[in-house]
Amino acid sequence: MKKLINLTLGISLAVALLLGFSWGMNRLENHQVKSDNAPNQKETLTIYNWGDYIDPAILKSFQKETGYRVNYETFDSNEAMYTKIKQGGTHYDVAIPSEYMVEKMRQDNLLMPLDHDKLSGLQHYNPAFLNEPFDPNNKYSVPYFWGTLGIVYNDKYVKPGSITSWNDLWQAQYRKQIMLIDSARDIMGMTLASSGQSVNTKNEAELAAAQGKLSSLMPNVKAIVADEIKTYMAQDEAALAVDYSGDAAEMMQQNKHLHYVVPEDGGNLWFDNMVIPKTVQNKKAAYAFINYMSRPEVAAQNAEYVGYATPNQDAMKLLPKSITQDKAWYPDQAVLDRLETYQNLGPDWTQRYNDYFLEFKMTNQ
Repeated sequence: MKKLINLTLGISLAVALLLGFSWGMNRLENHQVKSDNAPNQKETLTIYNWGDYIDPAILKSFQKETGYRVNYETFDSNEAMYTKIKQGGTHYDVAIPSEYMVEKMRQDNLLMPLDHDKLSGLQHYNPAFLNEPFDPNNKYSVPYFWGTLGIVYNDKYVKPGSITSWNDLWQAQYRKQIMLIDSARDIMGMTLASSGQSVNTKNEAELAAAQGKLSSLMPNVKAIVADEIKTYMAQDEAALAVDYSGDAAEMMQQNKHLHYVVPEDGGNLWFDNMVIPKTVQNKKAAYAFINYMSRPEVAAQNAEYVGYATPNQDAMKLLPKSITQDKAWYPDQAVLDRLETYQNLGPDWTQRYNDYFLEFKMTNQ
């Protein structure tokens, strides 16, 4: 019996030692995982950007040169980006909002004023893209990309040269042949421009009339989608699409039958910009990134990858002339003079644009 008791005690002691060892190892492993997933904030740069809107190789080279670890997150609309930054759940160091959103964010005290003494690349930018009304003297932002909203057409289904105006989209021959980008501001703006109205109108009658006209386009609409529009058009899924110039460039690289047109009746000229949100935790890394992206060679590399127009005039000297002389991507001044940048409409009018667009979308279901 004593031997049995001793044996039992021995086994119990061994089990206890094994459990203790296992518990200790688990604590060590959990600590290591936690450490790996939560690096020192001083060594991390958190970027909030649009999807597929930077050359991944640039992020790698930035990390290698500076030693900062990049935490890269994406959003699909200015409004989604604004909401998340305002909520403050994530401490973003750099974000890339469009022009009207820069204006809204600075008015709502969500941005850090830039210390120009810490910016080393402003001299590389075209003065035409600096000191814009949405951010006088670039107090809060540095240009990233610019472009237009236009029409992509497939010459398998559309005669070249036949698309010159937004109103061409309403032709009966394009029934169920048009893809629209899922954006209230852009699609309502397109419709307003087609009737000679401002894309920033705060006239209720003009806005209601635009919604009525947009509703009459629905028989021609095949789908209202986001980034998928690029894949669908590249695969000949539709004859036409309303989308941004950079997206069009990406589609055209994949399908030689696609072409891009900036309609003659006006529309949107947009600017995306680098800003430092109030949520910043690593200002030093934020300035390092903005300065890195301002280098002509880096800006040129990024423009070739993304397909949008660069505001960096010294970077343009490094790009192929086949890109910089293409009027679809770098329109002449006469075209630019017909376009408008979006203004911050305020919450009430922004909601009206969204409501009208949502009503339109509901008829597509």
